[in-house]
Amino acid sequence: MSGIPPFRVLRAKPLWIANGVITGVLALLFTVFYVGANIDPVDHMKNLPVGLVNADKGAAVGGKQVNLGAQISESITKSTVSGNKIDWKVMDEKEMKEELGKGKLFGALVVPADFTSATTALTGTATAGAPTRPTLTVLTNQSAGSVGSSLARTATTQAAENASLQVGKELTSQGGTGQAKLPAAARLLLADPAAITVKDGHPLDSHSGLGLTAFYYALVLVVCGMLSANVISGQVDHALGYTHNDMGPLRLHRPLIRATRAQTLAISSTLMVGLSLLMGTLVMAGAVGLMGMDASHLPLLWLYSVCAIAVSGIGALTLLAVFGTPGMLVVTLVFIGMAVPTANATTPIQALPGFYRFLAEFEPLRQITGGIRSILYYDAQADAGLTRGWIMMAVGLAAAVLFGFGMTSWYDHKGLHRIPAGTEPEKTAAPA
Repeated sequence: MSGIPPFRVLRAKPLWIANGVITGVLALLFTVFYVGANIDPVDHMKNLPVGLVNADKGAAVGGKQVNLGAQISESITKSTVSGNKIDWKVMDEKEMKEELGKGKLFGALVVPADFTSATTALTGTATAGAPTRPTLTVLTNQSAGSVGSSLARTATTQAAENASLQVGKELTSQGGTGQAKLPAAARLLLADPAAITVKDGHPLDSHSGLGLTAFYYALVLVVCGMLSANVISGQVDHALGYTHNDMGPLRLHRPLIRATRAQTLAISSTLMVGLSLLMGTLVMAGAVGLMGMDASHLPLLWLYSVCAIAVSGIGALTLLAVFGTPGMLVVTLVFIGMAVPTANATTPIQALPGFYRFLAEFEPLRQITGGIRSILYYDAQADAGLTRGWIMMAVGLAAAVLFGFGMTSWYDHKGLHRIPAGTEPEKTAAPA
């Protein structure tokens, strides 16, 4: 036995340098991914989809047909105040409700059917009581993401206020004897005629986490796949005799069973698929049964949960098999570090810098969250994110299988076998 004190290893510069580089890079990358993505969503916002509905039927004023709603819609769509931050989608009420119900809009501005008639009524002779203000309705959509809904609400409310002031400016500039007879309060109201009301355009059940249960549920699925991959990889190595297994003070070791890298990955992946049935069941039972999360389409939710865990787990196993010990760091960056900020759940993709929008196109958490959101909030509509979720999971699984088995087979072909240090290859008997 060596008489060198174990703490003397702390004097080794390579130990400090290697660990310093790895942990330092990891800390920097997580800072860039998390803080960088969310540091200024308003400035980075581009083409946030918001509905614009003109249901105004217009009214006859001075022998002319006037539609103030059409004027408002035109001025909003042509306005350069918000630059390209908001993508105004002009549509009717039915289409708007459908788009809100699929999470494709973060909010909407609705001009009601009586807007022109109610507004022009303010220019008449005052009657008893306070004048009735016409209303512009701002609709929010927390199911599409609370931050995105908040950004849409702010922009839409500002657009509605500007539109009201513009309409008031036009009305007051027309003047006339009728307005001169109005009391001061009525003339002041005429300068800013529209009241702004805010409503939830797609109400959720009370146990929906204000639109965040889909994200956290999807995050649980990804974390289950990622962490179980680490557990399964270690246990398979132990079962094959390639590593020791420390259980408290006890160290267990099994006889070596030789397996190629590709065979080891196949064994681990088979275990992952089987255990995903258990994990998916328990995740849904815990979220819905124990915690009371609002959910429907339970058979579909269960199937999607199982598949999401299996695909995430096999993807993580692939990275562990290809990169070895550093693989867990790669797994953490891919499935957590780059995934959470680009999941289109807390901060919308439209409010992220360009690099993060690129990551969001293939990061697994974004795809899985979209499918879960469709199941939980949008009645499992295919074009509300469910179809994309299934397709991207299939693509991810195919990529993991091709990359994982391709690389491990290449390692095996090159003779890079997993023989523990100090273990000699078995010798075959010489021919007689």
